[in-house]
Amino acid sequence: MLGIGMETYCWVNSPVRRLPTGLKMAIAFLGVALTALLPLFCWPWFVGWLCVLLAAMGVSRIPAKVWVKRVLYLEPFALGIGVLSLFQPGGWVVFAGILLRSTLSLMTMLLLSHTTPFVEILRVMRWARVPGLLVSTLALMYRYLYVLAEELARMQRARACRTFRQSPPSLWKSAALMAGQLFVRSTERAERIYAAMCSRGWKS
Repeated sequence: MLGIGMETYCWVNSPVRRLPTGLKMAIAFLGVALTALLPLFCWPWFVGWLCVLLAAMGVSRIPAKVWVKRVLYLEPFALGIGVLSLFQPGGWVVFAGILLRSTLSLMTMLLLSHTTPFVEILRVMRWARVPGLLVSTLALMYRYLYVLAEELARMQRARACRTFRQSPPSLWKSAALMAGQLFVRSTERAERIYAAMCSRGWKS
């Protein structure tokens, strides 16, 4: 999974990693905002921001194949959003603009997440007076993302032990069933965790 393994690279010592978390978050959100708001004829901004991102990725001391893999993993989401614009006036121009903005924004947030531990991001959010409920929800989501990944890995091992050869339709059916089972298990686990937290005095 994309999110799993991110924390491994957050502790790589590099000039980008050593920058203050608040400064990195401010630059990232400003870059995303300008990328989303500026019109396409401001192409020097898009080219310049892409060069800044590539340079920062280069000095982050994280393997280039990791960046390429993560960007390609998320690119279908950007394509999915952009495809909808093909049915609107100015289709291909709008599609190119959405794809460009989405890709640059994804690269920006990937750079932030791969060079900044999530606990530091939460610390800055608390300092910035972000609502505590939102910060707690993000912290719990990040914590139990790894639990769900371990649960999925166990389910995959169990399926591999019980099946040998399958046709593509059977593989898709097994994947769909496993996704449904994971959703049910995660919901049940969430209810148990919430009940345990409430019994210990946690208030939402």
